Amino acid sequence: MRKIYFGYLDSFKGLSKEVWWLALITLINRAGTMVIPFLSLYLTQNLGFTLENVGIIMSCFGLGSLIGSWVGGKLTDILGYYRIMLISLSLTGVMFIALQFLTDYTAICIGILVLMIVADAFRPASYVALSAYSKPENKTRSVTLIRLAINLGFSAGPAVGGIIITTLDYNGLFWVDGSTCILASILLFLVLNPKKARVSDEVKNETPKSAYTDLPYWLFIGAMVLFAFVFVQYFSTIPIYYTEIHLLSEFEIGLLLAMNGFLIFALEMPLIAFMETRPWSRISNVILGLFLVGLSFVILNLFSWIGVLVMGMLLMTVGEMIAFPFSNAFAMDRAKRGNQGEYMALYTISFSIAHIFAHNWGMRAIANLGYELTWYGIGIICLLGILLLLLLQRLLRKQTVVSK
Repeated sequence: MRKIYFGYLDSFKGLSKEVWWLALITLINRAGTMVIPFLSLYLTQNLGFTLENVGIIMSCFGLGSLIGSWVGGKLTDILGYYRIMLISLSLTGVMFIALQFLTDYTAICIGILVLMIVADAFRPASYVALSAYSKPENKTRSVTLIRLAINLGFSAGPAVGGIIITTLDYNGLFWVDGSTCILASILLFLVLNPKKARVSDEVKNETPKSAYTDLPYWLFIGAMVLFAFVFVQYFSTIPIYYTEIHLLSEFEIGLLLAMNGFLIFALEMPLIAFMETRPWSRISNVILGLFLVGLSFVILNLFSWIGVLVMGMLLMTVGEMIAFPFSNAFAMDRAKRGNQGEYMALYTISFSIAHIFAHNWGMRAIANLGYELTWYGIGIICLLGILLLLLLQRLLRKQTVVSK
C-alpha cells in the first residue's frame, strides 16, 4: 500500500504552479455550475414551461456552446488567453445572476444562448493557457489534472445545488452560481496575471497555418465528433436503459455514475503517467480509448446478467480516462502549427456538436430501433472513428517522411 500511495503522489510531480492554479480556478468554476443540472426542473416546475419548450431551450444551450467555442478561439488569437478567460468568467457570473429575472419564454431562449456564448468562450482560451503553462513533456498529465478538477466540480456542484435549492430556493442557486464564477475570475486575476505567471511553453508562430486547411486535424476532429456522439449517451440514453431494461432505481443509477467519478479521481493520473512511459503514440492511445468506450455498449447486448452494467461502466470509464487526455494533448501540440485559439476552438466545438445532435439521435434511435440495434449502431460509430484515426496516423507518418 505504501508503494501504491507514493506512486500515486509521484504521478502529480513536475506540474507547474500555474497549472495547479488553473486547476483550482477550474474546480471553483465547475463546482459553481450548479444551475445546469437543475435547469430543466426550474423551467418546468418554477416557470411552467412544457417539455417541448425545454427541448428548444436546451438546443439554445448547445448552440450557444458551439458559437461560444468558435468566438472564444478567434478572440483568444486576437486578445490572448488571459483576457478572454478573465472576461468570460466575470461576465458569466453576472449573467448567471441576471438569468433568474428572465421569465418570458423568448427571453429565456435568448438569455441561455448568450450566456453559453460567453461562458464557453472560456474553454478554448483555457486550453491555450494550459498549453502555455505546461512543459511539453507534462501536457498530457496537465490535461488530466484539469479533468480531475472538472470531475470534482461536477460531483460537488449538484449536491451543493440541491442543498441550496432546499434552503434558499432557485433564486439563491443563481446568486451562488454567479458568485462562484466571479470568485474564479478574481482568483485568476490575482494568481495568473501575465505579470506574475510563468509561461513554460509559449509559442509565437510568425507564419501560422489555419486549422481549417489542416487535413489531418480535420480527420482528428471528425473522430472526436464521433467519440463525443457516443460518450454523451451515458448522460441520456444509458440511464433510461438502466431503468427500463434492468429496472434500476435512481439510487442504483447514481451509484453506477458515482463509480465512474470515483475511478477517474483515483486512477486517471497514475494511469496516464504509466501510459506515457509506453512506446505508443497519442493517437494510438485515443484509438484504444475509443475502442473501449464502443465495447462498453456492445457487451450490453451479449449478456443479460446485471453485472454487465458494471463491466460496461468500467470499460467506458477506462476508455474515457485514456481518450480525453491524449486527444487533448494531441490537439494542443498540433495547435503550435497555427493560431492556437482556432485549433482549440475546433476541438471544443466537436463536443458541442455532439450535445446539439447526439441526445436527440439517441432518443429517436431507441424509440424506433430498440436498445439492441442502437448499441450495435454505436459500436459502428466507434469503428468509423477508429478508421478516421488510423487514416490520420497514416497521413502523419507520410508527413514525417516527407519532412525528413
